[in-house]
Amino acid sequence: MAGADGRRPIVVGVDPDPSKRLALAWAADEADRRRLPLRLVHAQGVPTGGYRSGETRPSWEEWNQALHELGDQVLKEAVAFVRSRHPEVEVSTLLAEGEPAWVLRQEARGAALVVVGSWHLSRRREMSSSSVILPLTAHAPCPVAVVPEPEHVTQQPAYFVVGVDGSPHAAAAVDVAFEEAALRGAHLRALYVWHPPLLGVLDEDAAVRECRRVLSETVACRTATYPDVELHHEVVRGHPVQVLAEASEHALGLVVGTRGRGGFTGMLLGSVSQGVLHHAGCPVITVPA
Repeated sequence: MAGADGRRPIVVGVDPDPSKRLALAWAADEADRRRLPLRLVHAQGVPTGGYRSGETRPSWEEWNQALHELGDQVLKEAVAFVRSRHPEVEVSTLLAEGEPAWVLRQEARGAALVVVGSWHLSRRREMSSSSVILPLTAHAPCPVAVVPEPEHVTQQPAYFVVGVDGSPHAAAAVDVAFEEAALRGAHLRALYVWHPPLLGVLDEDAAVRECRRVLSETVACRTATYPDVELHHEVVRGHPVQVLAEASEHALGLVVGTRGRGGFTGMLLGSVSQGVLHHAGCPVITVPA
C-alpha cells in the first residue's frame, strides 16, 4: 500500500455520520504535519437500520447496491472535507466489504498509522466503538490513534504525555511520543507510574529509585534525537490508568504501549492500554513493540 515514493500512508476509518469528523480531521492534520498520504477507508459490514430508506426494498442485492452508493457518497464527502482542510495532502479512498475491525487491520499492514474515532455518549455506542478499537489496537502492526476528543490547548505550553514502564512496548511509545511532540513544537511529559504491590515492598524508596533509573535510561537516548523537545519526566505513585487519564485531561495526546511489562501472555491488549482508551480525555496513540 506504500506509494511509489515508498511513503506509508496514514489510514483513517471514515464514519458514515458527517457530524463525526474528529478522527478524520485529526488524521488529515497528522498527514499534513508528517507530509504523508492519507487513505480514507469506509468498511461496509452487515446492513443496519442506519442505511435504510423508504425507497430501498430489503432484498440482499438491492441492500448491497444501496450500501455501495451510500459508501461512495460517504467517501466523496470525506475527500471534500480533507481537501478543504489541507489541499496539499495526497488522498486515496477504499470502499471495502467486511467488518471495520478486520478491514482496518488489513490496511494497517502497510500503514504508518491508523486513526479511528470513539464515542463516550452511550453504552451502546461505546460497545460498538470497542468492537472495532480493541481488536484493532491489539493486532495492528503499526501505531493506532483513537480520537474521542480534539487536541486540547487549554494549558500552555502544550504538551504530550507518554507512559513508561521499562517494557519494549513503552520504549517504542517513547519514540512515537517524541516525534509527535516535535511535530507540534510541544513539550513532553514522560510518566513512570509506580503501583505498589498488594503485599507491599521491603524498601519502597529503593523501588522508586529503580523506577527513576528505568525512566531516565528510557528517555535519555531520545533527547539527542529531538533536542528541541522540552522533556519533563517523573515517577508518580498510583494506579497507572487513573494517573495517565488525569494527566491526559489537558494534553494534546497520550501515548502508551499496547502491552506493559506486567501483562499476561494470553492478553491481546494490556490492561493499562484498555483502561486509558476508555478514560483518557484526549487522543490516545497505542504503539506495538
